[in-house]
Amino acid sequence: MLLVCSATPDNNLILAQRVVDVAQAQGFSSECLELSSLEFPLYGSGDERKPTPEHLNRCVDAFRRAQGFVFCAPEYNGSIPPVFTNAITWLSVETDDFRALFNDKPGVIATHSGGGGQKVLISMRIHLSHLGVNVLGRELAGNNQKPVADASINDAVSRLGKQLSFRG
Repeated sequence: MLLVCSATPDNNLILAQRVVDVAQAQGFSSECLELSSLEFPLYGSGDERKPTPEHLNRCVDAFRRAQGFVFCAPEYNGSIPPVFTNAITWLSVETDDFRALFNDKPGVIATHSGGGGQKVLISMRIHLSHLGVNVLGRELAGNNQKPVADASINDAVSRLGKQLSFRG
């Protein structure tokens, strides 16, 4: 299963849904998860306030079932949106190994940002690679003046699909 995550409920969710549509057209099982809708509390070290079990369990289950990922997030102040980092942090503390839900799974990073989005792509690549995601070189970047082209989404999903087929 290909898990496509959006950090926001607007342009990046539209981009995520476009990716899901292409993945399904290419024969891949896929699911879209909009992270801000999960309303996780702000994570703090030693903080006992956990997200509602329903939201957390749904998210953990989706990441556990995922064979690969596409992460869509806008650039916020030159980096990753807080909702993205917060959700990933909650996921990383839900298993004995903080990398367990991410390790050795291929992923594509994508953005629809007000600017070029290169800083968020660099930040996501570093963050997700640290967690063990094999982030592919192919990125998807667009904005209001130049949305991500359908051909680019097709190519990224195809490349991701090749990685998934190697995994068995």
